[in-house]
Amino acid sequence: MEQLIKTVILGVIQGLTEWLPISSSGHLKLAERFLGLSVPLVFDVILHVGTLMVILAFFKSDVKGVLLALMRLDFKTDYGKLIPLIIVGTVPTAFIGLVLHTFLEEFLQEVLTIAVAFIACGIVLFSAKAGREEKGEIGFFEAFLVGVVQGIAVIPGLSRSGLTIATALLLGIRKEKAFKFSFLLSVPAVIGALALTLYTEFDRLAISSFGLAEAVVEMGAALIVGYLALKLLWKVLAKGKFHLFAFYCWMLGISLITAFFLGFL
Repeated sequence: MEQLIKTVILGVIQGLTEWLPISSSGHLKLAERFLGLSVPLVFDVILHVGTLMVILAFFKSDVKGVLLALMRLDFKTDYGKLIPLIIVGTVPTAFIGLVLHTFLEEFLQEVLTIAVAFIACGIVLFSAKAGREEKGEIGFFEAFLVGVVQGIAVIPGLSRSGLTIATALLLGIRKEKAFKFSFLLSVPAVIGALALTLYTEFDRLAISSFGLAEAVVEMGAALIVGYLALKLLWKVLAKGKFHLFAFYCWMLGISLITAFFLGFL
């Protein structure tokens, strides 16, 4: 029962923070430290699967359109034009994400690093208020830059959705285009992260004690909360209130830094 309760807590944290621009990885690291909740490796795998399921459910018509265009090698329709843009955005994401994960993983887990990342995330989110939404289409330059920040967002405390949407808005992309491209671009990134985890950590997954009940509960909590959080994000973005998430990131980051220098961490 205790394991199930912990699983529900982790699932809810993930469901909320994966979609709202406040960094799921940062919150999960803090949950591990302050709540004594260890996140099993298999949790990451289920997490990736759940993330994909939410995206496929929320953007089902768009995902279907892109896949059909890819099967037909059609790059002239609206959905077909998205394919090379997603590829251009995925390349820097993969490169930067692998470099940071390989060489700076231990440093990125430090509480002070996460705190600073939360503050930096807040600055980016608030700056999105200056976006003028002059462009109805995303070009290769915009796709590449969004891919770059998506790779940087592997740092705990930086929100993937927050950085990608904010960057698109700052580049003048309209809200609906920025929102949609952010999450369509996340699909290959999530699939890649899932494949890498399965390949490099298969032995650890095979001996995991994480049971079926925990997996079902975690998946259910993450899916339900995640879908609702994604709908909330779109409503907030559509009303021009996206930048307000910055205040939460600043408050959390400053609180962590204060606690660190006072010796509580």
